[in-house]
Amino acid sequence: MPKNTNAGIPQRVGEPTEVDYGRPPAPDYGPLARDRIPIRTIRDDDVTAMTAIDREITGRDRGAYLAAKFSETLEESDLRVSLVAELDGRVVGFVTARVGLGEFGRTDPAAEIDTLGVSPEYRSRGVGRALLAQLFANLASLRVERVVTEVDWSDHDMLAFFGHCGFAPSRTLAFDRVL
Repeated sequence: MPKNTNAGIPQRVGEPTEVDYGRPPAPDYGPLARDRIPIRTIRDDDVTAMTAIDREITGRDRGAYLAAKFSETLEESDLRVSLVAELDGRVVGFVTARVGLGEFGRTDPAAEIDTLGVSPEYRSRGVGRALLAQLFANLASLRVERVVTEVDWSDHDMLAFFGHCGFAPSRTLAFDRVL
């Protein structure tokens, strides 16, 4: 006797769910994505390239912000896992992230992506996906269970990118108040 349905196909309670081969495959950001583009941890001389990429993307000079993130990465005690991507002999993308061992009352190890940037001339070449694939591999080895980030609700390109990379809206809401 059918008890529930899966895409209109009757199923009996206790029977395994039928695999839907018509669904799009899950994103594969494994070794192929990160092996095509060289990814490495950031070094002292990367902040200039990171600032130039960020300026290309935002149209603003956020050098002080990036220098502070860079300083945290290299000098402070937080566990940081920041990376750059290189193509054609130069830095073409970067991601800055940090690992927290409990924030806002949660105790699960989580990482937060602070900044992600890819030079506009290298977009749609897999640089962002390669950066995230290597970041996820590094975080998995640290037994991090969750990765979070914030995206401007009106930035449809970034929302689509993160969605394509497996991110979804969080069950918690961030609130702010203008003072």
